[in-house]
Amino acid sequence: MAEPDHGREEGFRSARRAQDNFRVVAEGADWIAVDKPAGLLTHPTRPDGTPTLWDGLRALLAYELANRGQLSIITRLDRETSGLVLLALTRERARAFGAAMQRAAIAKEYLAIVRGSPEWVETVVDAPIIRQGEVRESAIWLKRCVDTRGVPAVTQFRVVKKWSVRGEALALVRARPLSGRTHQIRLHLAHCGFPVLGDKIYGERETAYLDFIEGGWTPALARELILPRHALHACGLEFDDGKVLQQLAIGLPRDLALASEGKDPCDIEVFG
Repeated sequence: MAEPDHGREEGFRSARRAQDNFRVVAEGADWIAVDKPAGLLTHPTRPDGTPTLWDGLRALLAYELANRGQLSIITRLDRETSGLVLLALTRERARAFGAAMQRAAIAKEYLAIVRGSPEWVETVVDAPIIRQGEVRESAIWLKRCVDTRGVPAVTQFRVVKKWSVRGEALALVRARPLSGRTHQIRLHLAHCGFPVLGDKIYGERETAYLDFIEGGWTPALARELILPRHALHACGLEFDDGKVLQQLAIGLPRDLALASEGKDPCDIEVFG
């Protein structure tokens, strides 16, 4: 008899708890915005039954979907990223939001806890992005890098506060991407020397991600990364819903709020 995969079972339980904890922030006649917790996939990536935000929303909106037609994710977040996700509830609204995304007419804002102490208060990073494997050998297929052969990418950053824990400098940074490239904020912060706390791919050692995939969250990774998820949170959205200009804002989730108040991240529960 095969041994049970306890790591996968715990991951499934964590995802199920996260799926039960998303909340509706705002909604209109043909759209909805929700606050996605860290640890929850936005949409299914494989048919293994892993809980997702998509599944939770389809259950929540079963009646509405039977009458309105469809559910379309407009702004996607990585599994470890928490915060605002915008969804359309009709084909027409999905097309309108899609066109707005193409025009960069949907503004997004993030908060990130970074390692280090930026000397600047505000800065703009204008650095093109490409998948690393297209220009050099890469152990991680999805990893991006800054390269002149990449597509244009611009991010505005502003330092909100600085502090230190156990002798390590940390900072809370507000980020506004002016383009929508994969991993843009995380890569741009790492590019200017201030990687996101807990980032397994763009931190000091990219193979931390491979170690995590192979062995899960270990004491060695905890010592290295401090936080078990990357400290990135989608805190703001601004968009025209066809009637009015919507401006949505939410605060930090409990784990990042505690970390930003100076609590040792090693003592903070993230996915529970």
